[in-house]
Amino acid sequence: MDILTRFTERFGERPDGVWAAPGRVNLIGEHTDYNEGFALPFAIDRQTRAAARTRADSIVRVASAAAGFAPVEFSLDEAQPGRIEGWAAYPLGVLLILKRLGHAVPGLDIMVESDVPVGAGLSSSAALCCSVALAVNDLAGLELTLEALVEITRQAENHVAGAPTGPLDQSASLLGVPDAAVLLDCRTLAARALPLGLDAAGLSVLVLDTRAEHAHHDGGYAARRDGCEQAARVLGIGALRDLGTEELTGRAQKVLDPGAYRLVRHVVTENARVLETVAMLDSGGPATIGPLLTASHASLRDDFQVSCAELDAAVEAALGAGALGARMTGGGFGGSAIALVSADAAPAVAEAVTARFAAEGFAVPAVFPVRASAGAHRVDV
Repeated sequence: MDILTRFTERFGERPDGVWAAPGRVNLIGEHTDYNEGFALPFAIDRQTRAAARTRADSIVRVASAAAGFAPVEFSLDEAQPGRIEGWAAYPLGVLLILKRLGHAVPGLDIMVESDVPVGAGLSSSAALCCSVALAVNDLAGLELTLEALVEITRQAENHVAGAPTGPLDQSASLLGVPDAAVLLDCRTLAARALPLGLDAAGLSVLVLDTRAEHAHHDGGYAARRDGCEQAARVLGIGALRDLGTEELTGRAQKVLDPGAYRLVRHVVTENARVLETVAMLDSGGPATIGPLLTASHASLRDDFQVSCAELDAAVEAALGAGALGARMTGGGFGGSAIALVSADAAPAVAEAVTARFAAEGFAVPAVFPVRASAGAHRVDV
């Protein structure tokens, strides 16, 4: 059943339109976004679609095609952060932030469907927020730029849904370009498309979904963010972006406790890896960046300590089967890894990861290729 039929059966009329926003893979640059650093995500060819229709009152009704996602109804005049929990807090968050900023938001009927796996570290929540934000922007005639919607959807996740993310996920979902990553400066929010050239190089990015579910609102993510912000205060800098690699072995090592120092070392070296990846993509092409991806995983595992047994097994198995590089992607504590592979090696890598998981007694992983795709857009229906 397509989303138009689902919408009509649920709400009794056809929608005014359908808007889509993709999930994302972060090629490199993890836990740098809320430290005002650099990241290199790309939008993937998995999307959340939102069919929407305006109403004459202030009522919002949201429903999902996914099993286990109960429909929710609320009044915009009465809705407040914390009043609605679960999946509906994300679209609610978008509407509340728009209202807080003084925009006229109509009542709405919204039906969503998605093929972005939930809990896989591929930003299903950002895809949901961005699809709804684009729908409201069009239907209400707000004429907000995509860059403005990045900040609105980030605030929706932070202040209403309770997910303490930086702007990385929303930027990738809204600003994605086919066959390109988005080089994001998380301090200025400047973004530019950086061609990847994977197809031309005979390469593919495989997602290795461990099926070990993660959630940004869990305490581990927030604790890492708090630790980074506290370290920046101790160092007397605005954000860890302001610390260079040459300063790591100086004052930073002297004044920070070992746990805080490891957090700082990851962020500083990860920022450097992002910029080195950009330089290598420009000079040598995507086949040269594999070791940087693998080094990123080691840093996330050992210094930032956000990996888990399933992620480590996926990365090790992929590298052992011939991947050029592999790393966890997303906030960690579960979710997915990615592997940069030659197209010919993709089946062997998938088989090796699946076999390793069976040997370890883990859940059966989902392994699938993703392509760098366009960002959020209205769908012709």
